[in-house]
Amino acid sequence: MDQSPIRLLVVDDHLIVREGLVSILNRQPGMIVAATAGDGRDAVEKYFDISPDVVLMDLNLPIMDGWASMAAIRARDPNARIVAISSFGGDQDIQRALRSGASGYLLKDSDAEEIVAAVRSVNKGLRYVSPEPAAALAAGIAYEPLSARECQVLELVARGHSNKEIGAALALSDSTVKWHITAILSKLRVDDRTAAVTLAIERGILHL
Repeated sequence: MDQSPIRLLVVDDHLIVREGLVSILNRQPGMIVAATAGDGRDAVEKYFDISPDVVLMDLNLPIMDGWASMAAIRARDPNARIVAISSFGGDQDIQRALRSGASGYLLKDSDAEEIVAAVRSVNKGLRYVSPEPAAALAAGIAYEPLSARECQVLELVARGHSNKEIGAALALSDSTVKWHITAILSKLRVDDRTAAVTLAIERGILHL
């Protein structure tokens, strides 16, 4: 007896990317794209309208980003099977996606064979993280995580604010700001503020 096809929801805010994914997936035996969405809120609504087997979810979405959309879906359906597909390759982006409910993670330059493999694996209840994101996750283990306050300080550093300005914005003394910056440099294993910002962007700690 033939199995029912894997029904898919494809979510991306760029029409050409959506159409490309739809074309790839609809050509595969045993797969059919049941719906598409161009923003996170629409993705959540479409998910509960059509109950797809697997979702391909971009992370950088308007209205509601992909992380929030995945969390909203999984809050109501803990068994939802979602593959995040993104241009973000930093370990913090990937970890956040997995914590938000993704069962798979692909980069947008993945080839058709890998996209199909991820869909089939996740549909079976398995996890699929492609090699480059997997390597980023492994490399990220070496770093001590930044606290929420340290992330706030670092974002203001990235926006060009002085210690005094950071202190005023966050109601911190100059000495406390300096202490936070010293901790940030230590945790990121860099020697200066510029290197800290560069690495934080690469790892997905900051999005500017």
